[in-house]
Amino acid sequence: MKIVKPKKDAAYFLLFVFSFLLLWEWLRPLKELTDTGHISIFLSFVFVSLMMTYFNMPAIPGALIKIIIILYSVHTMFYDGAFFSFKWVSGLFTEVISNANFIVNANWTEISNEFRTLLFFILLWLLTYLISYWLINRKQIFVFFFMTLVYITVLDTFTPYNADAAIVRTVFAGFFMLGLLSYYRMGLKELAKKNLYSAKKWMIPLAAMVVLSVGIGYAAPKAGPIWPDPVPFITSYNQDSGEGSGVQKVGYGTDDSALGGPFIGDDTVVFSAEADGRHYWRIETKDVYTGKGWITEKSDTAMPVEFRPEQPIPMQPFEPGGVKTEERTSTVTPKIGYPHLVYPLGVKRVDAGAGYSSLQFMLDPETEKITSLPDGQSGSFGPYSLTFDYPVYSVDKLKEAGKEDMAGEQNAAFLEKYTQVPEGLPERVVNLAEEITKDKQTWLEKAQAIEAYFHSNNFVYDQTNVAVPADDQDYVDQFLFETQRGYCDNFSTSMVVMMRSVGIPTRWVKGYTEGDYLDTADDGRRQYEVTNNNAHSWVEGYFPGVGWVPFEPTQGFSNNVQFENNTNNTPSTTVDNQEDVTAPEASKKPDIPKEQVQADKPAASVSERLKNAGAFLTDHFGKILQTLLVLAVFLAIMYRLRGNWLPAFYILLYKGKKQNKYLEKAYIVLLKQLRTYGLKREDGQTLRDYASYVDSFFATSDMSRLTAKYEEYLYRGEREEDMWQDVKKHWENMIRKSGA
Repeated sequence: MKIVKPKKDAAYFLLFVFSFLLLWEWLRPLKELTDTGHISIFLSFVFVSLMMTYFNMPAIPGALIKIIIILYSVHTMFYDGAFFSFKWVSGLFTEVISNANFIVNANWTEISNEFRTLLFFILLWLLTYLISYWLINRKQIFVFFFMTLVYITVLDTFTPYNADAAIVRTVFAGFFMLGLLSYYRMGLKELAKKNLYSAKKWMIPLAAMVVLSVGIGYAAPKAGPIWPDPVPFITSYNQDSGEGSGVQKVGYGTDDSALGGPFIGDDTVVFSAEADGRHYWRIETKDVYTGKGWITEKSDTAMPVEFRPEQPIPMQPFEPGGVKTEERTSTVTPKIGYPHLVYPLGVKRVDAGAGYSSLQFMLDPETEKITSLPDGQSGSFGPYSLTFDYPVYSVDKLKEAGKEDMAGEQNAAFLEKYTQVPEGLPERVVNLAEEITKDKQTWLEKAQAIEAYFHSNNFVYDQTNVAVPADDQDYVDQFLFETQRGYCDNFSTSMVVMMRSVGIPTRWVKGYTEGDYLDTADDGRRQYEVTNNNAHSWVEGYFPGVGWVPFEPTQGFSNNVQFENNTNNTPSTTVDNQEDVTAPEASKKPDIPKEQVQADKPAASVSERLKNAGAFLTDHFGKILQTLLVLAVFLAIMYRLRGNWLPAFYILLYKGKKQNKYLEKAYIVLLKQLRTYGLKREDGQTLRDYASYVDSFFATSDMSRLTAKYEEYLYRGEREEDMWQDVKKHWENMIRKSGA
């Protein structure tokens, strides 16, 4: 495809500006839905590429400039040092070679960010070239405009991306481009004279129509959706897909009944904090695992408890005298108006700022969620200070705690509540927990063995390729035996269920990690910023005589809990104090009959299907390459010989067409064939002059007769019923000559 040199005018410049705006709509969602950065660099490359085409820059210098821009951009994103030192080029060349091998071997997940960026630049290069070709040569943009609309509407429907403004911008730019290109096409067909007067006569009504229609559409009231949200319907219809119901956005939510599925990051700041040290921020706990997620079992006897600032919080996570504690304080400044509080384990008191004299708090004893009640109604309030007991757990006391300390009717109800698992829990989950802890004697050793299992096996922390269990599949079972890939909810829920399976009272906790460290204040307190990206879930196990003890099974996370060995009175974190627990190998997992394995195995997820496709491509790469080469050679030969077979194809195509509207289409086809033959129509040459030139070349009068009838059809309309039938034989004669 060769791009002709256009005549530059204001309308053509507007076409390129609107093209840039449409391409921008393709890049806007990437920042919100993916971890793609440096969007401004990619936009600059698109703009420069389009302007090079507009100013008719020669192909070779233009390509060199684009290559330099790409290399400089990659250097800016990924490499240190001076650009012109070129020491980084060898590293980039090595990346390209190694990633090319990854592609050949179908190792898609191993492709580096540098190589992905190069491919993305090449894709943008191709897109700008195609758009330029459509604008200048074809003078048609509807396909790209329609694809843009489909793209943003699909993202608006199935992702968190809000395309309300994008739809307006796309329709505005697309309608203008369609109108401008229609004007240019009419000029080519000699239906409109291309001068300033005709341009104004066309553009002013076009601009008024587009602005008026878009403005009315934007301002007019909109009816509600006629159909319900299609996402749940589609996912329920495809129950065996093993995939989630769309991409979620990370953050705190109240509904945990259906866990799983991918999510995207969110840098929205939830609160900032000043603290004496690192600790997790709790919001609530949940106790009933359903097989799909977590719910809270409400009790008729457990009533919410109200209290005021500076009053003791009626919550006791530690047994009296069971834990050595150090009193600490933290200050929280909310950035989002949540009505609930975030607090560390062991919180004793909350102090509100001035102006909240009537403030009350409500504690839900089932979930331990604290909600603020200003003026008696739930709502948010300003900064608050928390006083809490920071625990240092005694390893000896934890090892002494066990089931024998939980005798009694009251303890029996407590045990039943916090060792609950669903009746349909697959037996192999229980067998795996027992296999991991079979050589451990105390509850602490068993809990640490299960915790270490998630850190020492083939588990992968992932936020994107995360499956959702099918209707007949358990969430924990899928994670432990099928995917072994997920985020905090997968790890924490699995550990809770496994600890409960061996009789240890455990609950599921959700809140935030300590956040991102910012600075240290003059008084030595650390300053943190907590965003939605810090939303997290973890595990707390109950040990008689001690209280609730946090555990962290998620890879890459540490809750900074301190343990103290009484022999040397040296406190240490959970990471330093964990025993070396050798987890059972995959081959040691409980044997299950083959039929049961097939029944429990869900349908292949997207990641599994991609792996299978990659394996197929690797195994049959040679045959696929040969087939593609043969197909490419065949298509090249057919394209090269198109002058020999296209006339026969067109004659067959229009043989049975009798309506006069086919006269215009057939005539345009003939003009293209004559141009391919070598009889090019010069700029400014009328159709009659061109017809006389063609007739003189072929020594015939068919082209002139056909052209006369074509002009009569265009300018006078269908005055005769059989205009196309009368000149079809002349058209067939000329189309045959164009292929001779």
